[in-house]
Amino acid sequence: MPSQFDKILDRRASSNSIKWHLFDEDILPMWVADMDFAAPPPILGALHGAIGHGVLGYEFPSKQLRQNVAERMKKLYAWDVKAEDVVPVPGLVTGFNIAARITCQPGEGILIQPPVYFPFMKVQKNTDTVMQVAELKKVTHRHTLHHEIDWDIFENAVHSEDAKTSMFLFCHPHNPTGTIYTNEELARIADICEREDILICSDEIHSELLLDGNKHTPIAAISPEAAQRTVTLIAASKTFNVAGLFVGFAIIQNEEIRKKFQADLEKLTFHTNSLGHIASEVAFAGECDDWLEELLVYLTENRDFIVKYVKENMPGVRVSNPDATFLTFLDFSELLEKGEVEEPLHTFFMEKGKVAFNEGASFGPGGEGFVRLNFGCPRETLVEGLERMKAALR
Repeated sequence: MPSQFDKILDRRASSNSIKWHLFDEDILPMWVADMDFAAPPPILGALHGAIGHGVLGYEFPSKQLRQNVAERMKKLYAWDVKAEDVVPVPGLVTGFNIAARITCQPGEGILIQPPVYFPFMKVQKNTDTVMQVAELKKVTHRHTLHHEIDWDIFENAVHSEDAKTSMFLFCHPHNPTGTIYTNEELARIADICEREDILICSDEIHSELLLDGNKHTPIAAISPEAAQRTVTLIAASKTFNVAGLFVGFAIIQNEEIRKKFQADLEKLTFHTNSLGHIASEVAFAGECDDWLEELLVYLTENRDFIVKYVKENMPGVRVSNPDATFLTFLDFSELLEKGEVEEPLHTFFMEKGKVAFNEGASFGPGGEGFVRLNFGCPRETLVEGLERMKAALR
């Protein structure tokens, strides 16, 4: 039976999509992390209703919106969050930059786990801080690639002589590898940060995009102590494909940290999008959960298709088997060593296959020799992208 997600929407004809308009029309884009699916009908209906009213003036986020976020955290994770703990932000990049601004003094350290979401690397320049790196360890099992924490490297980074570590900028689930960290790993991270007095800023924007029925635990929900030193960042944007509406949320249960965070937002005069409020209120109320359930089945099938296709058609290429997200990381290191592909890989595949991916090196140390592929698209588009990749490797 066909899925609603099989429908191909012409994004070049109907929008100024960054993903679809940056390159020439003969390039198939599989890079920017938004999906090629229509947003859920309940969200679209609510937006049509708001626009139909005719007045699009200034609005503030409603208490109901904050309450919906808090209630969803309770429903999904048994995590007790109050509405007043929820602070709307224009986006998660804004959120983690604000967290760094209120936490770190110039010259202090921010710890990251590359290869990781590339805006993490810009926080250092924005805040005059030192970037401390705890590179993830690559492990291969049955042709698929996994990234794990190397605890010796993590501890050494925390105790680096370069700078005092003030903040750990965490990505959970991890982008670009799709790793969901276990409760044991989360507890160990939280214990280290408690011991060393490090604030945790956790980007959990992909936390509802769980494949194979996997479970996610917010690091702040691990313990009361973790909750008091964590800024958790979430949004409806990735899960429900409304990234262009620019609304996210910082959940901050420590009142002192929350007040500092809110004060810095006000100082910089950041505001959120009124249509984004509407979309988020509907999403976090659970009105799109049936749509989401079908989406996760489709994305899991897409992920499985990629793993099988690469194994059967691309000898020498390793592919990640993500627990979550609609992103996978492909390793071409062996082919680079043999001279069968060339760096930058982004340019190689654009020129040889007419398909666009994110360059792995942009995700920091450990990303060299990789590309990130976005499989949040109809199966037909995915097959075409993989066929183009295969053709480039001939």
